[in-house]
Amino acid sequence: MHPIIKLIAQRLALGLMLLFAASILIFGGTMMLPGDVAQQILGQSATPESLANLRAELGLNDPPITRYFNWLGGFLTGDLGTALSNGRDIGESVSFRLGNTLFLAFWAAAISVPLAIFLGLLAVRYKDRWPDKLISAVTLTTISIPEFMIGYILIYWISIQLGWFSSVSIIYDTMTLGEKLNAIAIPVMVLTLVVLAHMMRMTRAAILNVMQSAYIETAELKGMGMLKIIRKHAFPNAIAPIVNVVMLNLAYLVVGVVVIEVVFAYPGMGQYLVDHVSKRDVPVVQACGLIFAAVYIGLNLVADIVSILANPRLRHPK
Repeated sequence: MHPIIKLIAQRLALGLMLLFAASILIFGGTMMLPGDVAQQILGQSATPESLANLRAELGLNDPPITRYFNWLGGFLTGDLGTALSNGRDIGESVSFRLGNTLFLAFWAAAISVPLAIFLGLLAVRYKDRWPDKLISAVTLTTISIPEFMIGYILIYWISIQLGWFSSVSIIYDTMTLGEKLNAIAIPVMVLTLVVLAHMMRMTRAAILNVMQSAYIETAELKGMGMLKIIRKHAFPNAIAPIVNVVMLNLAYLVVGVVVIEVVFAYPGMGQYLVDHVSKRDVPVVQACGLIFAAVYIGLNLVADIVSILANPRLRHPK
């Protein structure tokens, strides 16, 4: 077997094992929560008979191992169960909410990733000069401020003072693309500011590390310009760590948007999860948790595979 195929197969197997372990932790964690789900649904006035009937209907009397494999088997076949709070199919609700979250994450990534790489290259080009210092100062400031605080500041200045965009990011299917982009403008700004610094600084560090190599010095001695050296030699050889940090931040854009969605009342997965955590809707919490884990592990697998393919020593093992 070719070494690249073997490494990719190992990474995929490891990803599946991690997802299986995450499913055990998610299921076990929700089962250890205090309180009784049946009591929460029926209220304090429920009779013992009604509680017993509901527990039997929900399968709460089954052994935990049986309930776990029933839940996991349903998840693998696309049956996420039914929400206890409203009786709706979780799969239908999740498909709508996940689509909204991916829509928000896509536009945030479409702005932040190219901008971070451009600023990282610019900082390398003007290393230790005022553009480098200014870019580092601004990005470090934004990453040091909590994201909800950045959101409230932008709401005050952009939405209230300037009146440019709405402070509440409500979207629905009948809206045009322009209306949706107008609704998510401020959340996209917040997410861009949050993830920009990490990607930019990693791009800068990776390229500067490559710039210390002997072949870069050879290119300089040949009279090649700095921008051409960065474009043709430094950036392609620094792509692996850059891809890793980009994928980690893309995973954050999908998985870590809970706070942003709550601040802007955005109808995404994060808001859906928070709403049902407050209602102690265990099936919804389990489904959202496992979906978030799958997205995070999947994007990290993509980063690993791209890093493997970008490494010449693995592409040409001899």
